[in-house]
Amino acid sequence: MSLIDLANPTRFLALSARVLPWLAAATIILLTIGLYQSALAPDDYQQGATVKIMFIHVPNAWLSMFVWGVMSVASLGTLVWRHPLADVAAKAAAPIGASFTFLALLTGSLWGRPMWGTYWEWDARLTSVLILFLMYLGLMALWRAVEDPSRAARAAAVLTLVGALNLPIIKFSVDWWNTLHQPASVMRMGGSTLDKAFLVPLLVMAVAFTLLFVTLHVAAMRNEILRRRVRSLQMMQASRVAFSSEAGSGSRQENASKGVA
Repeated sequence: MSLIDLANPTRFLALSARVLPWLAAATIILLTIGLYQSALAPDDYQQGATVKIMFIHVPNAWLSMFVWGVMSVASLGTLVWRHPLADVAAKAAAPIGASFTFLALLTGSLWGRPMWGTYWEWDARLTSVLILFLMYLGLMALWRAVEDPSRAARAAAVLTLVGALNLPIIKFSVDWWNTLHQPASVMRMGGSTLDKAFLVPLLVMAVAFTLLFVTLHVAAMRNEILRRRVRSLQMMQASRVAFSSEAGSGSRQENASKGVA
């Protein structure tokens, strides 16, 4: 089955129904392995046991940006290629991305309190991630505020592509400005600076959280497709009722005029 075939919502529903159980099982297995390895990871010589917050914080921070990237590609599909499922993919991803971003901010604050002496500091990385979270909320509000789905899709797509400019700011903020965050220690030129005891659980958790996103995203896309079909059926039914009412009213008026004549 090609990507063009998946543009058909019915075919997507059929394929996703078969794939979802396997995705859910793989997610549970990897999360279990990752959490087990994270629990067995040694304490850091400086941060102590609080370093283990990293295994939750870092995957959520990565996914907060990754999900917006997925939404940006979907927005191009809406504006350029008119893909039938592009808007569905973007709309379904927004609440999931907002959740990952919120968890990144929350776990970052919990990790920062013993390290920095404060839960929050207005440095470049924290502020840019907070802006990303607010943009997620703004997109969700936009989809709810605009009643016409096609207009909402185009407006959300434009806003998503504009918001993508924030992603490199988040990524390179630690290099461009003096921030409390340390520079990149995993994906960097010359290899990771993390010890294997921390790197392996972190990568397992990153893959597990990515699978979690894929699972939730596919399920949310299915729900959105079904919701739109129900809405279409309700609108068709309302139109039929209105047409029947108008036809009945016209017939009564015609009979009444004949009776007067």
